[in-house]
Amino acid sequence: MSTHQVCWSRRFAAGRNLAPAALLSGVGLLLAPALLAAQDVAGDLGFVLNTYSFLVWGVLVMWMCAGFTMLEAGSVRSKSASMICMKNIGLYAIAGLAYYVIGYNLMYVDVGSVIGSISFFYGPSADEVALIGGNEGAAAAVAENGYSVMSDWFFQMVFVATTASIVSGALAERVKLWTFFVFVGALTAVIYPIVGAWTWGGGWLGQRGFTDFAGSTIVHSTGGWAALAGALVVGPRWGKYRKDGSIKPTPPSNIPAVTLGVFILWMGWFGFNGGSELALSGVVNAVSMSNILVNTNLAAAAGVITALCLSRSILGRVDLFATLNGAISGMVAITAGPNITNSLWAILIGAVGSLLCMLGLKLLEVRRIDDVVGAVPAHLFAGIWGTLATCIAAGGNFWVQLTGVAAIGAFAFFVSWILWTVLDRTMGVRVSRSVESIGQDAAELGIDAYPEFVLMVDPDDDNDFRDAD
Repeated sequence: MSTHQVCWSRRFAAGRNLAPAALLSGVGLLLAPALLAAQDVAGDLGFVLNTYSFLVWGVLVMWMCAGFTMLEAGSVRSKSASMICMKNIGLYAIAGLAYYVIGYNLMYVDVGSVIGSISFFYGPSADEVALIGGNEGAAAAVAENGYSVMSDWFFQMVFVATTASIVSGALAERVKLWTFFVFVGALTAVIYPIVGAWTWGGGWLGQRGFTDFAGSTIVHSTGGWAALAGALVVGPRWGKYRKDGSIKPTPPSNIPAVTLGVFILWMGWFGFNGGSELALSGVVNAVSMSNILVNTNLAAAAGVITALCLSRSILGRVDLFATLNGAISGMVAITAGPNITNSLWAILIGAVGSLLCMLGLKLLEVRRIDDVVGAVPAHLFAGIWGTLATCIAAGGNFWVQLTGVAAIGAFAFFVSWILWTVLDRTMGVRVSRSVESIGQDAAELGIDAYPEFVLMVDPDDDNDFRDAD
């Protein structure tokens, strides 16, 4: 074969090898617009799913406020049920406004080590405003964020309302309405957002690796510390703790309402923990969210069974109220790390949370601390346990977790105690003894939750350990 023929043969072979590449390249050019459009659709779909997830889960968490209302209204004596309803609708509204005015900015905007931006009001991004105003060119920038700005705000807001609800139940039947509302304003505008800035906002605890997936400490322990501080300042109900050392039984006035409230909370908790995945745009998010809901359910169930089996030994009877609180404390405990893959740990974590709740109920009685609904044991004690339990299966570092629990506890408790004390010396924190005896419904609101009932003044209320001999 001549040299010319060899060169021609090589060129033919090279051309033959290049032909498929050229063909594919040409097809790629033809399909490029379609591929880009597909990517845009995928990006839009992810944006829509994430935003939808925030909004729907947020609505479900908001529904927990209804659960707290039923739980608390059924737990108090019938003469105070209307006041509980007033406080719960009021605290949700206050939380929404306070978090909108300043709370979210303190928690998430330009957070340093301790606190975010001290600026007022929050709203959609500039790109979102432009898009709504008709500038379609801003759509790509909006979608790039991954979710609607205000959908995230809404989801975060309902968490702060949950924190305030914890305080309401603990101090029921004796705290003044407007004093309570002032405290809720400070809690939701400043105290909770600062705790959130330290952790979820990227502050000093978050930088050290503190983990609290959905808020065992950030939400529940913060509310529990605030409630404990309030209970110490406000004091117990008259007649609850007698001179002879005995304790006056104050059973729930409406057990079906309490039970309904717990079931509503159980359902709402799926949004609380599931929504904290913070995304629904991929397969891994869907799988993780499924595990989270299952673990939440298992922890609650384990809490119920634990209380059912052990309440007689600890409390002297098979206690329905403790069993209902067992479900709550089990969910509080798993909330710090519900994204674990081995669900057997969720059962253990929920069971221990329930046990600690029952022991906590007994401890409060010994210390003469009056907590009407058991909020402190269910949310504070179980919340601390759940935060530390992340070290078992959810990747938590024990010393970092312990530091977070201690720092948040010290801040939330002492700031709340100082605020309650200041309110006590200015506005007064508790109603008069006569108002408490008649009931806040009739004395303060002028509307009874059960008008067909005849109010009977309990003579045991005059046998209080604080009365002079």
